[in-house]
Amino acid sequence: MTTFAKESEFEAAVIHELRQRGWGDADVIKSPSEADLLANWKQILFENNRGINRLNEVPLTDGEMQQIMEQITALRTPLRLNGFINGKTVAITRDNPADTLHFGKEVSLKIYDRHEIAAGQSRYQIVQQPRHGRGSPLLNDRRGDLLLLINGMPVIHIELKKSGVPVSQAYNQIQKYSREGIFTGLFSLVQIFVAMEPAEALYFANPGPDGKFNKDYAFHWADFNNEPINDWKRFTLNLLSIPMAHQLIGFYTVADESDGVLKVMRSYQYYAAHAISDKVAKTDWKNPNRLGGYIWHTTGSGKTMTSFKSAQLIANSKDADKVVFLLDRIELGTQTLNAYRNFAGDGNEVQATEHTGVLVKKLKSTDPADTLIVTSIQKMSKLKDEEDGLKTHDLDTMRAKRIVFIVDECHRSTFGDMLIDIKKSFSGAVFFGFSGTPIHKENVRQDNTTTDVFGDELHRYSIADGIRDKNVLGFDPYQVLTYRDRDLRQAVGLEKAKASTVAEALADTAKKKVFNRYMNDVQMAGHRDASGVYQSGIEDHLPNIQYSRDEHQYAVIQDIAENWVTLSQGSKFHAIFATSSIPEAIIYYRLMKAHCPALKITALFDPHISDEDGGGDPAFKTAGLVEILEDYNAAYPLCQTSCRLENLTTRFRGDDEISLFRGIY
Repeated sequence: MTTFAKESEFEAAVIHELRQRGWGDADVIKSPSEADLLANWKQILFENNRGINRLNEVPLTDGEMQQIMEQITALRTPLRLNGFINGKTVAITRDNPADTLHFGKEVSLKIYDRHEIAAGQSRYQIVQQPRHGRGSPLLNDRRGDLLLLINGMPVIHIELKKSGVPVSQAYNQIQKYSREGIFTGLFSLVQIFVAMEPAEALYFANPGPDGKFNKDYAFHWADFNNEPINDWKRFTLNLLSIPMAHQLIGFYTVADESDGVLKVMRSYQYYAAHAISDKVAKTDWKNPNRLGGYIWHTTGSGKTMTSFKSAQLIANSKDADKVVFLLDRIELGTQTLNAYRNFAGDGNEVQATEHTGVLVKKLKSTDPADTLIVTSIQKMSKLKDEEDGLKTHDLDTMRAKRIVFIVDECHRSTFGDMLIDIKKSFSGAVFFGFSGTPIHKENVRQDNTTTDVFGDELHRYSIADGIRDKNVLGFDPYQVLTYRDRDLRQAVGLEKAKASTVAEALADTAKKKVFNRYMNDVQMAGHRDASGVYQSGIEDHLPNIQYSRDEHQYAVIQDIAENWVTLSQGSKFHAIFATSSIPEAIIYYRLMKAHCPALKITALFDPHISDEDGGGDPAFKTAGLVEILEDYNAAYPLCQTSCRLENLTTRFRGDDEISLFRGIY
């Protein structure tokens, strides 16, 4: 990688790269003042609006530009100004008497079209060393490094440092400039900051005059596989080139009304939203066997924003008539509806569905305002042919539309009868799922994997990626061996050699060869070889039943009993023990009662999981649940309402407590 001994050399290299990547509409604007940039914008506005219905070939006056600047000053924050930029037009009252057609009248001027990427009237300019007026007579004048203008508006500010100077210094300089008030007036339009040195680059949304800088929201860009891109040239190519920079401002910033803060999407959110919208754009709606796909993004990675932005892209592109968010809980529906409405701002409306009748009305509607709909999987599953009160022509009207379903937490109840009913009723729709823990062959439920239901994986951001990026809290794993590696090798070797005993395997030449291969050559864990082909390991051949054997379960309980005081730091912390099924939770509950009598334990179950889920004898599960509830009510007799089987609610109480639950993930 090239090193730069001087910041000016690095600046020249970045400018050269930007000009190769679409920022070459004109010569670089060098050392301009705010007045110079305002004059540049004024000229671009005239050139893009000189038609008879707008400026009528009559240039803008300083007074008319002042009208625009007054609107910018009133909006003030990057969040509000994001709406201004993406609103496409700005209104002024003509005060130039030379325009006899419009003098004294309001006209609308086109300022930016996010769909007009590297085409039409879009202009891309580079500003080198912009001069900022001092925010106070006691402060010095300031010069930035680089500004990127789209249609004359400064939307991206870049601060650079030479090789060997940490990128944090560029970040701190932006923060210092902001505190000094240089990002005001025309410069308040800046949406994205970039701090960059040759070996590292960060990007983050402008927090505005009322916001606070937070390094947790300064992101590294990454490639599709979530590998961080640190080299300045690759960063420039992937994030700052045209069309990406244009899309970043127009599509991948989010004005979140909930906290009044402008947000910019992380790279993995961009790849997911882009993959879904691109899949819909290429959908053959006449193909009856089409599938959408699913997004595997870990919990805490911002799936709500990603799913909303996916839907917004689809709606704005008009590649579908309806985008329906399916949720499996009422409280999640309310929470998600509020979040989507906060993300949407004034640009899109997000429709709620108080009951099935409202849902039918919204799905039948041709009003563009009814494109984005939030509803529950329970309501949606009722829309079927045999449902009382639902007219056939209503279903036909809804089915005739191009409908996209986005399913939140698609590993839950969506693998039951309700999703089957929805897919049967809306066989022409396209389904996309979001999950932190998709269902694969090794943890298949009801004979369906996530791929079977939704289609191929479109993007993945794993918990390991989230921990590395500090988007997800890390944890400290440790391994307790309940089986020796040698015993596992022997069990797999005998099974593969089709032998009952070691003696039998060694007595036959063919069986001996197979047995010894698994005892000596096959690795414990699977891996990919040099050519990228996956090679199975011993662990890939082990059945899940190994975890149900007494030997394993007693080892787990023994480890908890022996290490509880240390791991809980003298009962300072509680613990959660996840199991794979309700029957397994009951088994461990009874083992803990017997072998860890000093611990206070209870169990939590997901109420949306079917009683049939996880297999086992229904009578065993019912008896176990009754036992757990009776124990809980006996332990806490002063509860205002005792827990009952049909309404299981529990709380963490006291010290030394372990809660077992049927794992949601």
